[in-house]
Amino acid sequence: MFFEAYVGPAAGVATSMLWTATSLLFTAAGRRIGATLVNASRIGAAIVLLGVTHWLYHGVWIPEGQVEQFTLLAISGIVGLTIGDQALFVSFVDIGPRLAILIMTTSPLVAAVLGWSFLGESLDLSPCAGIVITLAGVGWVIMERPKGESVGRTPHRTRGLILAGVGAVCQAVGLLLTKQGMGHGWLPEDQRMDPQAATLVRMVAAGVGMIPIVMVMHYRERKRRSLALPGPRAGVMRSGLIFAGLGSIVGPYLGVWMSLVAVDRAPMGIAQTLCSLTPVFILPCVAILHKDRITIRAAVGAFIAVGGSTLLFFQSP
Repeated sequence: MFFEAYVGPAAGVATSMLWTATSLLFTAAGRRIGATLVNASRIGAAIVLLGVTHWLYHGVWIPEGQVEQFTLLAISGIVGLTIGDQALFVSFVDIGPRLAILIMTTSPLVAAVLGWSFLGESLDLSPCAGIVITLAGVGWVIMERPKGESVGRTPHRTRGLILAGVGAVCQAVGLLLTKQGMGHGWLPEDQRMDPQAATLVRMVAAGVGMIPIVMVMHYRERKRRSLALPGPRAGVMRSGLIFAGLGSIVGPYLGVWMSLVAVDRAPMGIAQTLCSLTPVFILPCVAILHKDRITIRAAVGAFIAVGGSTLLFFQSP
């Protein structure tokens, strides 16, 4: 059908919108309960939601697939959702979301190179131009420094820059492994795993990968209590968990699902670019919720990014 050609790009745009809401919810949660607990709780909630959805759709709890598919998807979950997102959440604290997201916009370039290198995907001149235009617009928006923002205000700037880079690479590698895990490039179409089932496998693997990270956090918490150091109040902890729960529905459940639909229906470079428009979509949200002033530069950058994504949309096969 005519509209099937645009399912992948549309899912990529939807992913960016969902991650915009998620970033706001997880930022509120992280400020209350910390990055590790946010990451662990959102993965746990997503596993339950995805498992129930898979049972409703397919009548079974465990997806069907080959051992190779499960292996690739499990590795992709650990790389992209455990390591990559944990690095990104910590970088938000170290260098702030503006600089961290700027570094994360390099992920589409990594994804496009990986797709070309390992999956044999080709990008003609128009999609390549769309990727460049989109990245230029996004970069133009998030490189703008708000008035009064100090330079070098964090003692962990170097660590934050490195972790944001790790997050960008892990996201791209995770998508490559996901697309291969679903069966692209080596299995007939009727034997490929659907995006929802693949998301469930990835999330379960990410949950297993979070176990040692949570154990380290638990050890530090016990040490803190032994030293009688103050911790978060019960009310703060409760509100943080509520924000994390809501973010889990919007992001790890719906957002990751839509991102896999995008990867399944579009080339990696295009899918990843359309999934990376969050820095643009978040502008009106912060203007309304945080009363931030949107400058002319931000508006122009958003226009450029949307123009590039539109070019990608209509050039997608």
